[in-house]
Amino acid sequence: MARKGSIEINEKRKRLAQKYASKRAELKAIAADRNAAPEERFKATLKLAEMPRSGAKIRVRNRCMLTGRSRGNYRKFGISRIMLREMGSLGLIPGLKKASW
Repeated sequence: MARKGSIEINEKRKRLAQKYASKRAELKAIAADRNAAPEERFKATLKLAEMPRSGAKIRVRNRCMLTGRSRGNYRKFGISRIMLREMGSLGLIPGLKKASW
């Protein structure tokens, strides 16, 4: 199980990314616009740099919903490989069968 603090930090990052998503996209569009004035693009870049880094979507880490494990996660299910195997063996995931040969 992951440390409680790691899970909380990730939740905070999710909230911040959602909060600043529209503003960040707006500033990125201005900074990337080649037709805009150089001064305007530079101001947009500075404002983007002033925003909290944790507000970037790339900072959010995919974690298991059940255990908080950060590695070996399946996006489709939102859980780690270990929990997927356990739940699949118990028949808790519809349509999933454990292979044996």
